[in-house]
Amino acid sequence: MPLKVLIVDDEPLARQELQYLLESGGGVDVVGLGTNGIEAVELIREKHPEVVFLDVHMPGLDGFAVLKKLLERKIPMPQVVFATAYDQYAVRAFEVNAVDYLLKPFDRKRVLQTLEKARKRRATVAEQPAGLSDETERKLNTLLRLVEEQTQAPRPAAQKVIVRTQNRLLLVDQREICYAAIADGTINVATTTLEGQSNCRTLEELLEQLDANLFWRVHRSYVINMQHIREVVPWFKSSYQLRMDDPKKTEIPVSRAQTRRLKELFNL
Repeated sequence: MPLKVLIVDDEPLARQELQYLLESGGGVDVVGLGTNGIEAVELIREKHPEVVFLDVHMPGLDGFAVLKKLLERKIPMPQVVFATAYDQYAVRAFEVNAVDYLLKPFDRKRVLQTLEKARKRRATVAEQPAGLSDETERKLNTLLRLVEEQTQAPRPAAQKVIVRTQNRLLLVDQREICYAAIADGTINVATTTLEGQSNCRTLEELLEQLDANLFWRVHRSYVINMQHIREVVPWFKSSYQLRMDDPKKTEIPVSRAQTRRLKELFNL
């Protein structure tokens, strides 16, 4: 029996990307697409989805306020998966019962893991709880405040980062970094003059050290320095690649979820 799923996100490309990943996994019936929190409440009431993929930050009614509105109206609570572009470690620290999370840009493997979790919960729980406990609601409020603080007051970025190359640990001015890419658990860093590896374990950890005004995660596996984009290259099915100005003129793919920002940045 297909899992009835609702997707709510104010970014069209994010909705399309998530719908594509969910449907490609099979056994999913996307019963609706919402663009804001108010629509989310009405669609949940009308469609009775088993799982709702809900963006945290939306204009008007945010993802957390949607849950409170469901409680106020005594609408049965579906399984909720929050989508966020912010610190996965913070989200993990505040995971609560019947709530999962996905980081943007979406990772196919992680999406499929979430679907499997939802299917197992459906198989073991005859009916979902009618509401959220006080403790769960407190944790949700704490998470919302934490994400808002990260958005409004970003941490100061370090001026230099360590790049390991030929058994040397070099301090590199981050403005010289063209891009960073993760593959098989290793983060490779390319600058205007050299290539090496970062000591960081994840791209999230590396991004914490970088200037948010310069660096952009265009794909789950790539972070680029916007000052080192040499060319925007149209690609397959309305997608794009970015040709960087490193010595190899590396081409970096832009995920579907980030294409909207690319078009806004360069008026495409």
